[in-house]
Amino acid sequence: MSLDPAHKADWTSLSDEELLNKKVCDLHLSIPGSELEEPIQQLYHELNSHQILFRPECYLSDEWFVIEGDTTIGIPFYLAHPQLKKLEEKMMLEVEGGTRDWCLKLLRHETGHAIFYAYHLNKKRDVRKLFGPSPKEIPETYRPKPYSRSYVRHLDNWYAQAEPDEDFAETFAVWLTPDSNWKTQYKGWPAFQKLLLIDTLMKEIADKTPPNLSRTKTGPVSQMRLTLKTYYSRKQKYYAQDYPDFYDQDLKKIFGGNESKNAFSFMKRYRKTMSDHIARWTGEKKFIVNNLFKKLTDRCEKLQLSLNKPEEETLLEVTTYLSSMISNYIYTGKFKPTV
Repeated sequence: MSLDPAHKADWTSLSDEELLNKKVCDLHLSIPGSELEEPIQQLYHELNSHQILFRPECYLSDEWFVIEGDTTIGIPFYLAHPQLKKLEEKMMLEVEGGTRDWCLKLLRHETGHAIFYAYHLNKKRDVRKLFGPSPKEIPETYRPKPYSRSYVRHLDNWYAQAEPDEDFAETFAVWLTPDSNWKTQYKGWPAFQKLLLIDTLMKEIADKTPPNLSRTKTGPVSQMRLTLKTYYSRKQKYYAQDYPDFYDQDLKKIFGGNESKNAFSFMKRYRKTMSDHIARWTGEKKFIVNNLFKKLTDRCEKLQLSLNKPEEETLLEVTTYLSSMISNYIYTGKFKPTV
């Protein structure tokens, strides 16, 4: 971190509770000197290997994003310091982009958006024809087809299927990734034609200065005057779900026994294992999975449920039930009855 001793002593020795009361802007965070420097330089090296002159400017903000029509990349501020990454994990159960590989995947994806606007690729007829026109409004949900070969597979949740601009960004990210072997991996897929188009476009813009270098910085960290406590309160509220009351009936079908084995204790014992596996295989955020799990666990206690079958069988049934609920949420943005 590029902090002077006074600033460093101001917060890096604080407890989590004390740190939560600090304003984000008062942390004096910056990319130079942080763990983000190396992956960003790696990104620039990858662009340079294709003779692409464009270098997206990166800055710290509240999340990963590129504003429509702009060429700068916002990166979550918590990635600029190990202590903030630990706090993010504590508050949200995971750190988006917290490892080098994950960070690079997101950087390549966001660069796909930035280069889209930097060279006005969104205006090209062949791009609109193959990927589709940019949406006038970003859809809140999408219904992915996991086995579709019309899209590349890069970020979780088959994100290329979200909408055309995300499809372009994901396809670009796969094309840019060193040793992705896309010519072999995607050969014969409809998505291969998209990769070929990206390859052609990148050769066309090689050694050319981008005509659009709009460098708007939306919500830079220096202007984030809210406290970390407020930041996480809003973030948790955003990802929290008001689950409908249909799960009571479902839980009674899964448990509902009269044995001495308490369902509440069972759920608490397996919470972390099940939540981690479900989040991993569905690709959903751990915070959402854990929230749902906690809600169901609390209902088990309220309803005084107990196991009516062997633990192994119950564990499989609960995991399947939770996975199906999360899958419904991914596809529709809502939880639906599944039992």
